Amino acid sequence: MLLFCPTCGNLLRVEKGITALRFACNTCPYVFNIARKVSSRTYPKLKEVDDVLGGSAAWENVDSTEERCPKCSHSRAYFMQIQTRSADEPMTTFYKCCNPQCAHNWRD
Repeated sequence: MLLFCPTCGNLLRVEKGITALRFACNTCPYVFNIARKVSSRTYPKLKEVDDVLGGSAAWENVDSTEERCPKCSHSRAYFMQIQTRSADEPMTTFYKCCNPQCAHNWRD
């Protein structure tokens, strides 16, 4: 957590005071005593596979192949190949079920 001095705007540093830790400014005499430990974590929301691939517009002009859907067992699926790793690695194949009620996404 970064805190800034309300007097001069410089970054406050943590230092050990007489009884506890405190935030102190390097350039002016501002001091803010730390009363309690505050900690929190925020985890970023992972993107859906369809968002990473460019959304629904990316699936408009793709070919279909005979690939069985693992969710509904439909016999055909749209496919798209994208280079997700370094250039010397093989391309990743992404599939989308041709069944409009299912539209399940998976990769190979």
